[in-house]
Amino acid sequence: MATRSSGSPRTQASRGNSCRNILTKIRQGQITGAGLTRGSQFPVALLEDRDKRAQWQGIPVLLRRLHESSHPNSDLSKIHSIVTELSSLLSMEAMSFVTEERKTPQESASPNTYTFVLFGGIHECLKTTDFKFASLFSVSDDLIKDCLSVLYNCCICTEGVTKSLAAREDFVMFLFTLMSNKKVFLQTATLIEDILSVRKEIIQLEEIPNLANLVQSFNQQQLANFCRILSVTISEPDVGVDDKHTLLARSTQQKTSTCPSRAENNQVTLVNIPSFIERLCKLATRKVTEAAGASARLELEDWHSWLDNALVMDALMQLAIEEAEQSSTESSDESSLSSSPLRHRLPQSMKIVHEIMYKVEVLYVLCVLLMGRQRNQVHRMLAEFKLIPGLNDLFDKLIWRRQTSGHVLHRQNQNCDCSPEISFKIQFLRLLQSFSDHHENKYLLLSGQELNELSDIYLNANIIEMEALNNTDRNLVCDGKKGLLTRLISVMKKEPIDSSFRFWQARAVESFLRGMPSYADQVFLLRRGMLEHILYCIIDSGCKSHDVLQSYFDLLGELMKFNIDAFKRFNKYVNTEEKFQMFLTQINSSLVDSNMLVRCIVLSLDHFESQTKDMKVVEVFSECRFLSYMAQVENRLSFLFRLTSIVNVQTLTQENVSCLNTSLVILMLARRRGKLPFYLSALQEKEYAEKYPGCLLNNFHNLLRFWQHHYLNKDKDSTCLENSSCIPFTYWKETVSVLLGSGRSSRCAIATYIDEAYRDLDRDFLEL
Repeated sequence: MATRSSGSPRTQASRGNSCRNILTKIRQGQITGAGLTRGSQFPVALLEDRDKRAQWQGIPVLLRRLHESSHPNSDLSKIHSIVTELSSLLSMEAMSFVTEERKTPQESASPNTYTFVLFGGIHECLKTTDFKFASLFSVSDDLIKDCLSVLYNCCICTEGVTKSLAAREDFVMFLFTLMSNKKVFLQTATLIEDILSVRKEIIQLEEIPNLANLVQSFNQQQLANFCRILSVTISEPDVGVDDKHTLLARSTQQKTSTCPSRAENNQVTLVNIPSFIERLCKLATRKVTEAAGASARLELEDWHSWLDNALVMDALMQLAIEEAEQSSTESSDESSLSSSPLRHRLPQSMKIVHEIMYKVEVLYVLCVLLMGRQRNQVHRMLAEFKLIPGLNDLFDKLIWRRQTSGHVLHRQNQNCDCSPEISFKIQFLRLLQSFSDHHENKYLLLSGQELNELSDIYLNANIIEMEALNNTDRNLVCDGKKGLLTRLISVMKKEPIDSSFRFWQARAVESFLRGMPSYADQVFLLRRGMLEHILYCIIDSGCKSHDVLQSYFDLLGELMKFNIDAFKRFNKYVNTEEKFQMFLTQINSSLVDSNMLVRCIVLSLDHFESQTKDMKVVEVFSECRFLSYMAQVENRLSFLFRLTSIVNVQTLTQENVSCLNTSLVILMLARRRGKLPFYLSALQEKEYAEKYPGCLLNNFHNLLRFWQHHYLNKDKDSTCLENSSCIPFTYWKETVSVLLGSGRSSRCAIATYIDEAYRDLDRDFLEL
């Protein structure tokens, strides 16, 4: 049988040129959207001919058929068949992209996806999932699910698709309405998460139609997955460490916008949704399924490579949804999740990870809300719903062990690319830190027996018990003999010295001590060997991490502040000159890291010098190397000179502003004793000795001007300064005003000690 000719060489060449011209127009943006699938643009014969040479896998023809089928009285089964075929062509490329851990999309690695996007596939999928179209033609859930999966695969493999979808506000809002449909929830949530992560502006949750009803309709698994979406709506973008995010830059941004940010508004919206916080507490404290045998332990090396991936999480989430659908009712503790037959198809380790990955997201959301403007309201709810006792029951189920040598330390805003187990522990510790920090609810971290111990410490020391301790509701504290704080201390002392958890563990324990110094709180930790352990880590362990050392110094300062018993223990451990010099070397290696300890010692020294009639104080004072060292004026001046030299207005951040405040503490105490002129004169002499006259004092003058600008409108920050130093904030303000005095005759004004030729005091901050 003769076959029909495809045309003469001239015709074939003309057809090829026509195809190339169309492709050129596509790439140049001259043909977009619906125009990509119109028959007038793409004759079938042309597409089929080009397809053989370009290996398009028939995708352009399928898209043409999909476009032609999208009309009234269309055969939806035919549409679904086409979408299913397209989905199968794209899904393997998406999975390959994920499992091979490619960082950026490449056309050569995902040819099918690029062809799909090039010929208008995104437009056709959007049209099929459009609410009006879906309602008019009774589009099935399975068809919508497949279209959403295709869109998600394109977001993964093709650069720019996610951003283009994110720019469509109507589509984003429509996706949120789709989440009410449990059958397409997973695909919808996964796509929303990707889209919101690339938006320039945080979406406003209050604009989502019927948000409260939507959230209340979620089962516990869906709510946990929804927290993945919330994480990008309630926190500001990662501020990083560049110049745009110094305190000066933040101050400038706040000037231009006095209204709460979208993230802050979203936090308020969530807190006011009925039962939202209560359900998160239940999710956070739900017991992790216990592993049977060593085979169930999570191997970090394996999980690190692929399990943090969203697709794997989604597969696990789908399993949970299917299980929930099979259960007739959903118990409050989600016991059906562990008893479902479907769940037993997974290895035990994956069951644990399934639960852990829920908790990572939930703990993150709770942590952010605890640091927001609604903090006190959130605190009350977390206490009422017994989050802390629940976490205490959960604590022993966590697997604390040494991490792989390649695991890096994670800081507050650092993107985490580690295993679910590590992420879980870090979020757990961050939550404890946020919960305890400068809040009276910190005593909920203790058990009833431990609260009695604190009361006995106050009684034996003949000190009035702190009101916060006396007001603690004992029905809301941890059960059993050991509270969460004691368990954390026990884990911390056993943690390998090179463990990345040490930073967060120390931060969590330190947060319990922050605020007004409490003798009983300090003694409680001293009795558990905390001071000796921290000194070992600083002096004898060989720790090199600046971040971990900083957390040790901060904790040590809070432990020792105004506490003569702590100094006695310090002297007993640092019992040789060699050890003391090693300790000083660690302090001097980075004053940014250790300045909070220096501040606490200077404050304690001033406190003890007023207690000369107390023989215990006199004895310890005479024997303690650290106190003797700081009592020497030249050593305090050395610290002061360095503290005022290592920062300037342009480089001030939340991390190093403490250096400025420590230098101020030294000068405030000097002013109390009438020695402020002596200290300023010493700084002037140091300038000339270093052959930089005016440099140091001009810089310090500008820093204090910014200090006024920064702190006089910050209620929380000023309260923290007052509580931690036991110096009234009014005295802080007075001292700064005196130092910035303009009168040349004032011996307490910085300007007096700067020669006219070197004076540069009145420049604008932005010009510094």
